Amino acid sequence: MQETTNSNNLLVLTLYIIGVSYIFNLMVESIDEQIKFAFDKASVDKQLKEQELDDKISITFKLKASNDIKGKDDVKDLLLILGNKSDNVAVYVDWDNCSLAENHKNVSRRVIRKSPDLSRDLAVPQSPSLIAPTQTLVQGITAEDVFERDQETGIYQTTKTLVDIVGLKASPNKAHRKLYKKFISRREEIKFSLQLVLRFSEVRVGLVPGQNIPPMSIITCPFIIRKLPWSYALPWNKKRAA
Repeated sequence: MQETTNSNNLLVLTLYIIGVSYIFNLMVESIDEQIKFAFDKASVDKQLKEQELDDKISITFKLKASNDIKGKDDVKDLLLILGNKSDNVAVYVDWDNCSLAENHKNVSRRVIRKSPDLSRDLAVPQSPSLIAPTQTLVQGITAEDVFERDQETGIYQTTKTLVDIVGLKASPNKAHRKLYKKFISRREEIKFSLQLVLRFSEVRVGLVPGQNIPPMSIITCPFIIRKLPWSYALPWNKKRAA
């Protein structure tokens, strides 16, 4: 009788361990899809200083702490925050000369400034955005190929991810497939950059640039995408470190 009871207890314990392990594995799979977009602000600040623009403008981006790699919460655009710190210089963002580039691809992608109810043809030239002295521009931007036009409403919407990491897995390019494996195993990061083209003019002379202000500046804004460890999403992980 005692042996039967012990056998039943062992069976229950075994089934319990199997059940807990199965649920834990499902949890790990569901949270092991988190990635992090990081903006290399130090690199941009260095460029601004080298071009003697650090006292005139500031550049940063608003990013989430983490995103989902498989489309549930993927990154379709970037939120640019560009501040004009000067008192007498107007800053213009030349959108049609800005571009996005992924380090593993030799492709330059056209940048589109997002706007509500975007229904115009994407091929139409974009007007530059003006940031007046002491003002700040907060603008969503993305690549042209991320948009798709809704046939019923005629409005363009962002439907694709800005950097297609999952697409690398089945890429015909062997180097891309290797990059995907290394990224998933956290042995390598994926990098891309935004080339921001800015034009300057002193307010007192309108659109004619002053002698002390460069008429145009190109700032490369680098981004790094990291695969986060599955433990990142655990509620008791207070460090939340990549």
